[in-house]
Amino acid sequence: MSDQILEAPFEAALSERYLVYALSTITARSLPDVRDGLKPVHRRLLWAMRGLRLTPDQAFKKCARVVGDVIGKYHPHGEGAVYDALVRLAQTFALRYPLVEGQGNFGNIDGDGAAAMRYTEARLTPAAMLLMEGVEEATVPFRPTYNGEDEEPEVLPAAFPNLLANGAQGIAVGMATAIPPHNVAEIAAAARQLLRDPGTGLADLLALLPGPDFPTGGLIVEPRPSILETYATGRGAFRTRARWHVEDQGRGTYVIVVTEIPYGVQKGKLVAELAGLIAARKLPLVEDLRDESDTGIRLVLEPKSRNVDAQALMESLFRLSDLEVRVPLNLNVLDRHRTPRVLSLKEALEAWLDHRRDVLIKASNHRLAEIAARLHLLAAFALVYLNLDEVIRLIREEEDPKAALIARFALTEAQAEAILNMRLRALRRLDELAIARERAECEAQMAELQDLLASPDRQRRALEAELDRLTTRFGPETPLGRRRTGFAEPPAAAPRAATIAREPLTIILSGKGWLRAQKEHADLSDPSALRFKEGDALSSWFHAETTDRLLLLSASGRAFALDAGGLPGGRGFGEPVSLMVDWPAGDPIVLLAPHRPGARLLLVASDGRGFRAESDALLAETRKGRQVMTPRAGACLAVARLIPPGHTHACLLGENRKLLILPLEAIPVQEKGQGVLLQRYRDGGLADATTIDIAKGLSWPMAGASGRTRTEANLLPWLGARGSSGRLPPSGFPRANRFPA
Repeated sequence: MSDQILEAPFEAALSERYLVYALSTITARSLPDVRDGLKPVHRRLLWAMRGLRLTPDQAFKKCARVVGDVIGKYHPHGEGAVYDALVRLAQTFALRYPLVEGQGNFGNIDGDGAAAMRYTEARLTPAAMLLMEGVEEATVPFRPTYNGEDEEPEVLPAAFPNLLANGAQGIAVGMATAIPPHNVAEIAAAARQLLRDPGTGLADLLALLPGPDFPTGGLIVEPRPSILETYATGRGAFRTRARWHVEDQGRGTYVIVVTEIPYGVQKGKLVAELAGLIAARKLPLVEDLRDESDTGIRLVLEPKSRNVDAQALMESLFRLSDLEVRVPLNLNVLDRHRTPRVLSLKEALEAWLDHRRDVLIKASNHRLAEIAARLHLLAAFALVYLNLDEVIRLIREEEDPKAALIARFALTEAQAEAILNMRLRALRRLDELAIARERAECEAQMAELQDLLASPDRQRRALEAELDRLTTRFGPETPLGRRRTGFAEPPAAAPRAATIAREPLTIILSGKGWLRAQKEHADLSDPSALRFKEGDALSSWFHAETTDRLLLLSASGRAFALDAGGLPGGRGFGEPVSLMVDWPAGDPIVLLAPHRPGARLLLVASDGRGFRAESDALLAETRKGRQVMTPRAGACLAVARLIPPGHTHACLLGENRKLLILPLEAIPVQEKGQGVLLQRYRDGGLADATTIDIAKGLSWPMAGASGRTRTEANLLPWLGARGSSGRLPPSGFPRANRFPA
C-alpha cells in the first residue's frame, strides 16, 4: 500500500482540490447560462418533463414522478433540492413567467412551504415549451448524462428570453448572481432595437426596457441615473416599495391599504415585523394593523388619529420595515464559453440574440439536410413510377433485391432501402404529378433556406419576426404580459417630527458609557436617585425630545448619530454605546448632545490643533459613523463644544496654564481633517477649550460654597494670533484648568 501513497505539499493539494470544487459549484450549480438563463437543475427538470410528455395540452403528473426521473436519469442529487427547484419554477409570486404549471399546494407568498411531492402535480407552461422549441433540430449540443445511458442538452434553444424575464439567484464560491425579472414585451422591444441598430446606447434601450417587472408588483423609486449606472455596470440595486392607497372611512377618518409588497418579501414575516414595531412603540403614528388578505394582498393600517399625515406615516414604515427593500442586480452569468462574467444589460441582450441567431442557422442547416435527403428519395420514387413493373419483378425474383435495384437503376443504398420499405398500398398513391409537386416545394424551401443562410439581413428579419410573436403572446394586453411594477420619483424624506410622536426625555450618560432616556424633563442636579452598575456613576445629563438626533464624538475623532426616541428606558441601567454603534474600542465619549440643524461645533485636539465643523455634516446614518477629525500620532480629540448663538471668540487653556483667546472667524470651517494649529505648547497639551461672547467677558465660579462668580471683562491681554502660546489666566481662575460647563 505504501507505493500507492503520493506525497504532496498540503497547501498545494488543498488549493487544487478546492479549486476543482469551486469551479464545479460555479459552472454546474449556481450560475445561470446567459443563453437560456437556466441552471443545470432547472434545465434537467424541463428536459425530463418534456420526456414525460408533460406539455401544456396533456394531463398533469405527480411531481414525485418528475423528481424521480430527474434524479435517476440526469441529476444525481438529493430529492429535496430538486423538488424545491421544481416548486420555485411553479410559484407565480417567485417567477414572473412560471415555467411549470402546478396543481396542488405549491406554497404561498406568506412563506408557507409546498405540500410533499406525492401530493402535487405539474406540467410545462407555454414559456417552457418556447425555451425548448427546436431542440430536436440539432440546434444545441448534447452531452452524455452522468451514467452514460442517455443524453441531455448542454443549453436550450431559448426562444423565450428567460434570463432577463425570470431572473436568477445563486451563490457560488467567491461569487454570486442576482438578476431581477423583467417584462418580456419590453425585452423584445429592446432586442428588436438592437437588431436594427447594434450601436444603440444603453439610455435608448432603457427607454424601451425601463427596469425590472416583479411578479408581486410594487413601485420602483430608484432615480433614473442610478438605474442607468446599474445596468451599465451589471451591479447595483433597485429601491422598491409597496403599493398603497388611502380608503376613506367617513367622518374624516381613513385607513391605509397596502395591496402589493416588494419582491422577495414574505407577507407573514412582514406582518410579524410590523406588529413587533407597533408593540415596541417604534411606530407611534400607527394604531392597529390588520391582515385582510385572501387571494390578493390587503394589509390595513389604522392611524393614531385623523390628523396623521398618510404620506408621513408610510415614509416611517418604509424606513423601518420591509415595505421598502433594495432588490440587488448582479448580472454574473456563464457566457457561451462557460466562463463567469458580469455583463451589462446590453451585453446580456446581445448574448441572447447571438444565441438565437446561432440556433436559427443550425436549424436552417438541419432543415436543409432533411430537404436534401427527401429530394434524394423523391428521385427514387419517380424512378419507381416510371419503371414500376421492372421494380416489382426485381423484388420478386432476385435473391438480393437491394443490390439488384442499385445495379439496375444506379441507386444509392438509401434510395434502394426506401423503395424496399414502401408498402404496397403506397404504390396506389404513387403519382408522378404529386412527386413533381413535392419536389418543387422542397426545392423552393431549399432555395429560401439557402438565401436565409447567405443573408444577414434576412436572418435579422427572421429574428424580428420571432420577437413579434413573443410580443403578441406576452404583450401588455395579455393578463400575463401587462407590466405589474410601476415607477415613482423618490419622495423627499419626511421630517422626523412628522413621523415620531414628540415627547420630552432626559438623556442620562454614565461614566462607563451606558446610555438611557428617562421620560419627561427631570431635574437631575441631585443624581442620588439614579441607579448605576457597580463602579459606575453619572457622567452627564440633558433634556431632549423623542424627535431629536443625538451627536456623539469619540476621542479618535469619529462622529455618530443616535435617535433619542430609540434609546432604552430610564428604569434600568440602559445600554452601552458600543451596542448601539460601532464605537472604537477604548475611546472615551468627548461629546454627547442634541443635534441642532445649522449649528457649529468647535473641535480641538490634545495637541492644540482644531477647526470648526457644521453639525449637519456630523450626522452619520450608519453604525460605523463618520471620521471627522484625524488627530496626529499621539494626539486625540480632546474638546468638542457646540458654539452658542452670539459667541464670538474661542478660549483655549493649555496644561501649562496658558490662556489664549482667538476670534472664531480665525478658525476655519472644515468637514474633516487635522485642523490648524490654534495654540502652541512647549510642554504638555490642551487642557480645555470653550467659546464666549467677548462683550460679556469670561466668567467662572469662585472657590468655596458662596456660589458667586467672577467675570473678567477686559480680555485684551489674552487676545492673540492663531498658533500663539497665550499667557497665564486672570488671577483667581480655577486651579483645575477647566472652563465652567
